[in-house]
Amino acid sequence: MKKHIAVALILAASSAVASAQSSVTLYGIIDVGILYVNNANGAKQWSEFPAGLQGNRWGLKGSEDLGGGLKAIFTVENGFFVNNGAFAQGGAEFGRQAFVGLSSRFGTVTLGRQYDSIVDYLTPMKAGGTTVGAFSDHPGDLDNTGNDYRVNNSIKYASPDFKGLSFSGLFSLGGFAGSFERNRIYSVGAGYQGGPLQLGAAYLVARNPNFSYYGNNPNSSVTGNNMSSVVAFSGYASAQALQIIGAAGGYTFGPATVQVLYTNVQFQNFAPGSALNPQGLGGKAIFNTWEGNFRVYLAPDLMVGAAYNYTRGSDATRGNAGGVTYQQLHLGVDYFLSKRTDVYAVVFGQHASGRDSTGKGAVAQVFTLSPSSTSNQIATIVSLRHKF
Repeated sequence: MKKHIAVALILAASSAVASAQSSVTLYGIIDVGILYVNNANGAKQWSEFPAGLQGNRWGLKGSEDLGGGLKAIFTVENGFFVNNGAFAQGGAEFGRQAFVGLSSRFGTVTLGRQYDSIVDYLTPMKAGGTTVGAFSDHPGDLDNTGNDYRVNNSIKYASPDFKGLSFSGLFSLGGFAGSFERNRIYSVGAGYQGGPLQLGAAYLVARNPNFSYYGNNPNSSVTGNNMSSVVAFSGYASAQALQIIGAAGGYTFGPATVQVLYTNVQFQNFAPGSALNPQGLGGKAIFNTWEGNFRVYLAPDLMVGAAYNYTRGSDATRGNAGGVTYQQLHLGVDYFLSKRTDVYAVVFGQHASGRDSTGKGAVAQVFTLSPSSTSNQIATIVSLRHKF
């Protein structure tokens, strides 16, 4: 009997040690509401809409202590549509993130499908999941500050925190035999967080972005226009290179936070004679976007927020300013029923002017919505969100 008790105690102790050395966490967000749009393809629309503030997801993340300050880590994260249960991110099982790596006091190295430096250092200062949601993304989320495009086949390094300063770099292997540059992506970024002040800057270059960046999901076309659903830049699918540069800053004073963000996006080197370039575009298309956003807690369980962004796009054929302009305004209120559950309402709209990337008169298209038949689009959503 004593031997059985001793064995049981040893096994229990071993289990406790193993538990202390490794861990796995299940987490997720479920967010859905009722959406009204005044003009979607020329008609009014009522619908049940998922992910008003944040994308629906569930994920697993874990770590194992390997000793000497070294840890093995992993994350797999699935995106889905709660209104019908379908996979998001083009049908990918773990389309939001999927990576494994090693972490130590010298930093973290990971491999897989990952977020780039734009997301790491600019997205936290963009109006989004804490204020007015994905609807505030810049036209088509062309600069990825809304975190809608992931990077496949990537190797990423993230530094430790140096008294508030951190930096990271990502490199994606194209995967094509005999062509090292084809579909290659790299990005770098740095940020500072100290007290009420937050700063960030990032740079990204993608080869063949229609396939490598905007079209890297399972259902993406290997020959067609993966940017076709977004009129703001669908005409630039033949660009052989994409460059994004951005900077952002934020300051918190008491219950309020003010943030500003700027990005410069360039679609470069249009392929002459390509089926993806029916307009015969030359030069490069440049988009400059400025955003300002604000949120304040009127009470511990009540927050209001607002955001305005202005995007100016050049005419690719002539390579000068005078192409298209998009202006967006968003107002939101969020009431927290508990730390994990809230109800919120957002009103938002966009105005477009000039000529879009297809050479036609610009129409409004708030991100994730069908385009308006006019230069204006206004919508509102009331939603429930739960985090676990």
